[in-house]
Amino acid sequence: MEKTSKGVLGGIVATAVMTALTLMKNAMGVMPQLDVIQMLSTMMGVSIVMAWVVHFGIGAMWGVLFALAYNVIPGGSSLVKGMLFGAGAWLLMMVMVMPMAGAGFFGMKMGLMAPMMTLVLHLVFGAVMGFVYGSSSRVVNRNG
Repeated sequence: MEKTSKGVLGGIVATAVMTALTLMKNAMGVMPQLDVIQMLSTMMGVSIVMAWVVHFGIGAMWGVLFALAYNVIPGGSSLVKGMLFGAGAWLLMMVMVMPMAGAGFFGMKMGLMAPMMTLVLHLVFGAVMGFVYGSSSRVVNRNG
């Protein structure tokens, strides 16, 4: 499997896991104002369905960027590299996306929990993406 394909797979699986955690957070009533899909819908002026498509497209894009940057990301394992990449993606979200969404730098208009919760979600995203990317590399190497 080509490295960008492995990256797309990792990004989509990681987005699915992060989304499942986000849906559980919402179901528990934790920080309902932190709704990425609604933020995307509002920022882009698109329907909720289209925001979901964009959300997974962004995850796939992060996967491609991860695959392309893989050899320059520090860390000894794909899992660690993924977590470092996830932390970088989180930082970009905090200084670019959150202010554009009206939540302020680091989402501080939503309170201190916003940057902490999103950091954990992005670390999980990165760990899953790195794991899937690394696992698909091992499968490819064994099979040809």
